[in-house]
Amino acid sequence: MKHDIRYGKAEITVYRSYATPLQGVARIPESDFTGRSNTLFAAIVTVEVFGDNFLPSYTEGDNSNVVATDTMKNFVYAMALEYSGATLEGFAAFLASRFLETYEQMQSVAIHCREIPFQDHSDKLLGRRRDDYATADLEAGRSHPLRLESGRRDLRLIKLTGSAFAAFVRDDYTTLPERRDRPLHVYLDVFWSYLNPATGATGQAAGYVPSEQVKDVVVRTFDDFVSMSIQHLVHEMGKRLLDRFPQLASVRFEAQNRLWDTSAEASDGRAKVFSDPKPAHGSIGLTLHRDDSA
Repeated sequence: MKHDIRYGKAEITVYRSYATPLQGVARIPESDFTGRSNTLFAAIVTVEVFGDNFLPSYTEGDNSNVVATDTMKNFVYAMALEYSGATLEGFAAFLASRFLETYEQMQSVAIHCREIPFQDHSDKLLGRRRDDYATADLEAGRSHPLRLESGRRDLRLIKLTGSAFAAFVRDDYTTLPERRDRPLHVYLDVFWSYLNPATGATGQAAGYVPSEQVKDVVVRTFDDFVSMSIQHLVHEMGKRLLDRFPQLASVRFEAQNRLWDTSAEASDGRAKVFSDPKPAHGSIGLTLHRDDSA
């Protein structure tokens, strides 16, 4: 009988604040991260650990090698106090390294970090945002290379004109009209990996790609590109991201078509009223790999 063993602690909320700005820590240089604030670092962290050393806990009830998940939670809090950076990737790498250094029975660890986004109103006042957010998924082990995928999730974008969907397959089951120009509402998650994962894991200026800059490329592309479908749109976004950031190995998209239903229209066609569609929605996925990243 073979086993794949993992366990961990999920949904650990972390808020690390500096009571007063600390020189060299409180704000990252604008040339690197567009002035990203480090006054408050906020994230939801999930930790998973792997290793055959934990097998006796499953088969014999022997917990002598088991690190309690409550201990993992407290360890994350302690490491958040030590970590002085401002990136999810840097924190995930820092956590993984410290877990492996501290607990020799862990063969590998997986860290998932989700940003809790805040907006600075001043150097001491912040407001909780309820929109898109950054993510980082990192795996580190004693016998396999570092793996890292960064992300920007829950982008919700509506473009009122400049999108089309026409000339698709039509048969007896087709009721969707062709639209040469339409408002397009999409939910969008975008993820990216590095040619050298350590570049992203350091969270430093050289080669690191902030998720805010990825979002900016995605938004600008949606704004200025006339697309024939969502597939056409995300492919263009991916091409532009790989062109803009040569340090990336791949970009991945998960998109949902949330096109509004037209519920009323003025007689002259100048104004329309829309409503949310039925729960059923289209889903589109795409991964683009750089030619030299294999």
